Amino acid sequence: MTGRAVTSGAATGGGLTSGVAPGVEQAPGDEQPPGEAPGVEATGDRATPERVTGDQPTRDRTTARAGVNLRAPRSHNAALVLDLLRTAGRTGISRLELAERTALTPQAVSKITARLRADGLLAEAGRRASTGGKPRTVLRLVPGAGHAVGLHLDRDELTAVLCDLTGAVVAVRRAPLDLGRGADAVVEVAATEVAALLTGAGSVLGGGSVPGVGSVLGVGVAVPGPLDHVRGMLHRVTGFPEWDGFPLRDALAGRLGLPVVVDKDTNAAALGLAAGDALDPAAGNGSFAYLHLGTGLGAGLVIGGAVHRGARTGAGEFGHQVIQLDGPLCGCGDRGCVEVLCLGAVADGAMPEAARVLGVGAANLVGLLDIDLVLLGGRTIAAHEETFVRGVGAVLEERARREGADTPVPVRVAPGGARGVAEGAAQLLLGPLFGRGDG
Repeated sequence: MTGRAVTSGAATGGGLTSGVAPGVEQAPGDEQPPGEAPGVEATGDRATPERVTGDQPTRDRTTARAGVNLRAPRSHNAALVLDLLRTAGRTGISRLELAERTALTPQAVSKITARLRADGLLAEAGRRASTGGKPRTVLRLVPGAGHAVGLHLDRDELTAVLCDLTGAVVAVRRAPLDLGRGADAVVEVAATEVAALLTGAGSVLGGGSVPGVGSVLGVGVAVPGPLDHVRGMLHRVTGFPEWDGFPLRDALAGRLGLPVVVDKDTNAAALGLAAGDALDPAAGNGSFAYLHLGTGLGAGLVIGGAVHRGARTGAGEFGHQVIQLDGPLCGCGDRGCVEVLCLGAVADGAMPEAARVLGVGAANLVGLLDIDLVLLGGRTIAAHEETFVRGVGAVLEERARREGADTPVPVRVAPGGARGVAEGAAQLLLGPLFGRGDG
């Protein structure tokens, strides 16, 4: 994981009003008053330098990552502390515990927590009895101190969520969408819906340091691939070749006046799952594949605790692996792809066959990457959960028997439901704040 903390950029736009706009579903959120938008820059202490090994270490809920007691990677240390505050929840964590779990000096932790408190990101959560000396002050994250928008642009529907720093959804908005109407029309709809979401959630956002948008860090956008994640540019989306080369990130950022990050819908969903309970290295789930079956078919891959996008950010085009050389023509131009066979079976109402085809693709993925877990999601899966879990599982069980494996790779329905992709898109902004990925 990279240790870069996110700071909210300058924003423009109209002010927000209180109340709930039509189409916005208010979700329960944290009742603490929101603070200023995070601008994290914590200064470390030079004592006891520690070396961080690896660029993307696996998250471990019991053993925290080690900090670096040097001045250069200041936001890395702040991210470590913030992540521990996040996982501690409402019960909080003391400065001494933070020092022990990060390997930072108590002086470094004091400097970091003082800066985070000044930014409104943390608050005292009471005192804890000490085994010796005075009681320890317990600190906790202030969830409402920052928010991120997660936007899922599907081929026929838009879902937008507003999440606090813990990833909890505080507002939701949905609207019909036609990805085939063209880039300008889709950008206009997306910008209008995000603005309506923020306006309707004005009472939650409050007044922060970013003019017009309170504590909003930015917008994470999840769209069908393939695309260039680094530049935020779409390629030839299957069925919508007119999107090839469109700079979606820059277009939306210019329209909204907010930082924007764009990624594939399956990658966003996988990122959200990795930030939640789906990723548990202690249970042997350090690597998994998220298979999304809805209006299309794709995969998000988490390898060693990090989303795998590939050198050109094109990994995860799962639906376009050919499994029948003389099969039907696919929208990508090839024949016999998993996607065209699977969607064809769904269109015919043959759900067991669709599950078997999906299982064949999943088995290829398991054989290629030796992943620990297969998670299924998307609207088609949601409508036929038992059929797909059983069908995909049967193919993986047969593969395990042939190979003499002790147990097959487990298959489960991904948590998160219909808004899982949108929630994962919000993690494109929230993750880097806690040292979990580079957005």
